[in-house]
Amino acid sequence: MPSLYAEIEINAPKSVVWDALVRKENWLKWNTFLYDRNPDLPFVQGRTVQLSLRRLREETETEFEPRILLLQPQVCLRWMTTAPGYRSEHVFELQDIGRNRTKYTHRETVSGITTRLFLPFLRQDQQQGLRRMARELKYYVEGY
Repeated sequence: MPSLYAEIEINAPKSVVWDALVRKENWLKWNTFLYDRNPDLPFVQGRTVQLSLRRLREETETEFEPRILLLQPQVCLRWMTTAPGYRSEHVFELQDIGRNRTKYTHRETVSGITTRLFLPFLRQDQQQGLRRMARELKYYVEGY
């Protein structure tokens, strides 16, 4: 299964990074990759949320409704989006790497028969989006 990956070290405790990551109502302040179409609906394990993404800053948003598979505070957020012939799973993980430092990891794994058709066109842009979100989270949390 093809996967995309972004990782960054953030100079802040896990609790602060987690708070920024799961408070969707504040994403517009820092996140140019993922957008929340219903900011009042919090992440709840087992529930779907209405999101959209913008792989490149100048492109139009792509809407999707992932189901939250795992919500483990300050450790992991995992969701899955499915469509006929396509499945995408995003995993956001936080790891304590020292005094007030956190490693943030964002992985996306895609599978399904249509993946072979679309992934070659999306891979680079999607990878850039994951990396951009990681940098933006770092800058937002660190107060730059």
